[in-house]
Amino acid sequence: MIEARELTKRYGQKTAVNSLSFTVEPGHVTGFLGPNGAGKSTTLRMMLGLHRPTSGSVTINGRPYTDRTRGMRDVGALLDAHHVHGGRTARAHLASLAVSNRLPRRRVDDVLEEVGLADAGNRRIGGYSLGMKQRLGIATALLGNPPVLLFDEPLNGLDPEGVKWVRGLFQRLATEGRTVFVSSHLMSEMENTADSLVVVGRGRLIAAESLKEFAARGTQRSVTVRTPKAAALHPLLSDAGATVETHPDDALTVRGMSAPHIGDIAFRHMIPVHELTNNNASLESAFMELTADSVEYAAGEAR
Repeated sequence: MIEARELTKRYGQKTAVNSLSFTVEPGHVTGFLGPNGAGKSTTLRMMLGLHRPTSGSVTINGRPYTDRTRGMRDVGALLDAHHVHGGRTARAHLASLAVSNRLPRRRVDDVLEEVGLADAGNRRIGGYSLGMKQRLGIATALLGNPPVLLFDEPLNGLDPEGVKWVRGLFQRLATEGRTVFVSSHLMSEMENTADSLVVVGRGRLIAAESLKEFAARGTQRSVTVRTPKAAALHPLLSDAGATVETHPDDALTVRGMSAPHIGDIAFRHMIPVHELTNNNASLESAFMELTADSVEYAAGEAR
């Protein structure tokens, strides 16, 4: 379990993390989301004792990480896959970590096999692709077989097969009762992987809840309508206040109006309806809507 309590970090006049409080429970994959500059990386570094909080605290299983002596046996982390010596082989890199953390050498072969690098273990890391370095970073996090795992953008550089593998790995680790905390910008993958979310913006907490609860907070739900008289129904719905988008195959996407209301309008005007389906708000649309006021570096519209 990870617990942050009024966690704050200031750099001079800039507040990177502002009174942040949340709990990450074991047995779940928890996604850590926020716009660029939201304070996610700073928060992860404070969890690992790499940055000292200005105030507040963060503990892992009841104690600060800096009070622990078992190192990689307690917490495994991937913060930056590039922070490895390119002249070393992957096997040598992991072996040195195993020795320094008093881990059995067999763990090196175990994790290389688990991440798919067994055949590349004797190659120098400098010749690895970004995806291979990500796999090595994940192997490093798994080396001590820890109960708590932290990952910062672990999917960068992975091909579709690698992304699918990581998704299954995180879910399996959570099923084993571990605490799995994953920071990522890939909303589609978080939607397929995470059970719970911690969402931050400008260093402050926006939400700490299940993925389904967070997605449901978005207001951009829509209704799919399919009718052979789409051209006739479109202006009727628009005049009633809905936003209507036309698609091929007699389909309409309607926002701002419930399915029963749409059905009533179609019935009153004798318009046959072949489909009337509620579309739940996606994680991405909810995230964009609920963090809109927290975007630090907003791009201008294309002209």
